[in-house]
Amino acid sequence: MSWRELLPPWLVIVAGLTGIVLLCVSTKDVPIAPLRTKYGIVLDVGPSRTILFIYQWTTTKANKTGVIRECSSCPVQGPGVSSYSDSPQKVGESLEACLNWAQKEIPAEQHSQTRLYLGATTSMRQLNLTNATLSDGLLAALTVALKSSPFDFQGAQILSSPYKEAFNWVAVNYVLENFFKYDWRGQLVPSGKGMAGVLSVGGTSAQLTSKVEEENQAPKEGVRLQLYGQTHNVYTCHCPCHGTDQLRSRLLSMLIQDQRSAKTVSNPCWPLTYSREVQWQSVHAGPCAASDDTSDIPGPEEVFNITGSSNPTACMRLVQSLLNSSSSCSFFERSLSGVFKPLQTRFLVISEAVDFMRDTVPSPDLGQAVNRLCGMSVKEVTVEQLRESHTSLDTLVDYCVVSAFIFHLRTKGYTFDFDRSVWTAFQKKMGDTSSGWTLGYLLSQTNTIPQDSPASLKGIEPRVWSLLFILFVVLLTGSFMRISYRVIVKENSFSNRNSSVFDDN
Repeated sequence: MSWRELLPPWLVIVAGLTGIVLLCVSTKDVPIAPLRTKYGIVLDVGPSRTILFIYQWTTTKANKTGVIRECSSCPVQGPGVSSYSDSPQKVGESLEACLNWAQKEIPAEQHSQTRLYLGATTSMRQLNLTNATLSDGLLAALTVALKSSPFDFQGAQILSSPYKEAFNWVAVNYVLENFFKYDWRGQLVPSGKGMAGVLSVGGTSAQLTSKVEEENQAPKEGVRLQLYGQTHNVYTCHCPCHGTDQLRSRLLSMLIQDQRSAKTVSNPCWPLTYSREVQWQSVHAGPCAASDDTSDIPGPEEVFNITGSSNPTACMRLVQSLLNSSSSCSFFERSLSGVFKPLQTRFLVISEAVDFMRDTVPSPDLGQAVNRLCGMSVKEVTVEQLRESHTSLDTLVDYCVVSAFIFHLRTKGYTFDFDRSVWTAFQKKMGDTSSGWTLGYLLSQTNTIPQDSPASLKGIEPRVWSLLFILFVVLLTGSFMRISYRVIVKENSFSNRNSSVFDDN
């Protein structure tokens, strides 16, 4: 046979084999249906109330950890769980309204696959220390109520303070996109940013939480978390005497003892013309008010009239003296020479006092903002209260002390992110939820939730498809050429035979 006869078949063979190889090698799974949404529920059993949070995420994970996008919440009517100590059976009934609401929010076909968690914090932790039997009874009543719901209840637990603050740290860094970010294609990529720390100032205590970079420096009481394919050692300094209420009491106790001869005591950290009568035993009680000087202290029932003088300089000096005293927090003592102080970490402050200061004082500098806040008169504070806050005046006047405390921390070498735009972005992403730890808790739990395998078809890249198209065109063309050639050959052969017949005749 000539090369003209062999060329078309070989073209067909080469094109077919190449196409088969490309179809087998250069394929990928293409989902044929949208990714299914999963749901998770976390009950935050706090000191004064219980809140049910619903979170949702797609079945796709980033290095085994979920990417939670939205949440909604339902405040449980009634007091905190610890208030039901006399009637534990009623604590389950209080959850019914929010559980019914959750059943409407989550599609019915997802109920049995939706994990439900319960975490109890401060009040239940304290109750467990003082009366473990009562605490266990309340948790048992909650367990009975939650097991009867259609959701997949995973159990109730009392969270220790380090774990709660560690989960709060997770939530802050997740919202600030410090674990990962979305690129211009919408793909998840490492953020390349460092982890932020969190300073949380509550009513009775303050917590400073940060990541310990070196594993051999991590203290034993730290929390180890696995998130997005990385291990994080998180450490919390807990300061029981540095919450808003304790700072106020300690400051007033110091002022009264310094001005013990006067019934009217001047307080430079309160607004000018603001005054309040204070009984000595209300400010000088508990371990936080302990004093080395016990001579000539006022009687428990003695009452003093505390009057504000709006003196930022004197207030700063008093707060510094207060925090340098023997009752100071451990992170003041260990931070200067210890290895646990994160000098390179920027801390986000979670505090109602700082929120108020951000809203009312238009200054990016923390020192100037504190001076402006501590220099306000009662009239100015009242105007801001009506415009920005629904908090009572008696609470707002203590924000100066808290702000001065945070400023004093900065003088010790800590860096705080006071940028209003960062905080606005954080609040916008967090929404109206008041418990950040629930988000961090569920993020860590998604590591244990299996990932669904979505239905898919085999697909090929556009460039490979173009090459295959060309190859199959060549295949068809070669086949057509082969057929055409054989037809022409046969026609010529038939014509030649006919010509020979006529020539013989």
